Amino acid sequence: MNLKEVIFELCSAHGVSGSEESAASVAARYLEPYSEVRTDQNGNLYATLGNDEAKKTILLDAHLDRIGLIVTDINDNGFVKVDKCGGMDIRVLQNAVLATEDGLQGTVCSLPPHLSDGSEDKATPINKIWLDFGMTYEEISKRIFIGDKLTFCNQPAELLGGKITSPALDNRCSIAALIRVAELLSGKELDYKVVILLSAQEETYGSGAMTGAFQIDADEAIVVDVSFANQPDVSGQYGSIELDKGPMIGFSPILNRKMTQKLKSLAEAEEIPFQYEAMSGRTGTNADHISVSKSGVKTAMLSIPERYMHTQVEVIHPEDVERTAKLIASYILSGGAFDD
Repeated sequence: MNLKEVIFELCSAHGVSGSEESAASVAARYLEPYSEVRTDQNGNLYATLGNDEAKKTILLDAHLDRIGLIVTDINDNGFVKVDKCGGMDIRVLQNAVLATEDGLQGTVCSLPPHLSDGSEDKATPINKIWLDFGMTYEEISKRIFIGDKLTFCNQPAELLGGKITSPALDNRCSIAALIRVAELLSGKELDYKVVILLSAQEETYGSGAMTGAFQIDADEAIVVDVSFANQPDVSGQYGSIELDKGPMIGFSPILNRKMTQKLKSLAEAEEIPFQYEAMSGRTGTNADHISVSKSGVKTAMLSIPERYMHTQVEVIHPEDVERTAKLIASYILSGGAFDD
């Protein structure tokens, strides 16, 4: 598997929260050689592998959706009003090029500095943002409708030092890690049922993880997401998190300490680089939903270090994706934390 190609293809898929079908289709194509794949009414994608008759189930979760915008109005001159669909960083929207699900591109309207008194130098509030698709109202009203989703149309690119940049690395790089897990487990004798859940709508409400985890009713779960890496002006614990130094193992009151310690021990034993991420309460990921699903699920969390989250220029190192996959595969092959 060419992991970089998988990441690039996943990141190029649309799949804004609530409209994940295009991203699910790409992920399903990569998972089908290794597992039984299905979807549900909420847009979740499930890939089941291992021993389907086993009494114990391990759930692996990564969210499928990406941030974007939703169309709320079209004015008489053909300009399109939008609102946030997920945690879009409005500071990077000025003059951004955005695309609909079918590839229609438009640009965010911007007041030229020549016509500004300086008060517009701050980020434009979302309620004042309009998009220009270069069409009249009569033309655009046949192509774009209230409720349509848009997102960045920037293409993935390689940077120096092996790093890559792209919109939607949050969280498509984690999906690539779980696809790689499926490949690493392929042909192996597994004592447990393993279900990969690519969950919908994490960026908006987390309903995919809530309903998916309830349906699977797993004994253990590992949630994979991205978290913050060092960059200029970042201090505290995230100021010491580096790209290409391995995944971050999460420590939090809501996470199962036994699972966390098993991941840490395996990483040390197998010389897989890793970093620490300590949280005092909620994690801000699907782990918060999955750990309290049904009667409760023992949950651990791994995060892939990322810079510039929720922008069109997110940056990761693919080696951190590979290391995340290897650690998860090792955890499953070693029997999880069931017998520790």
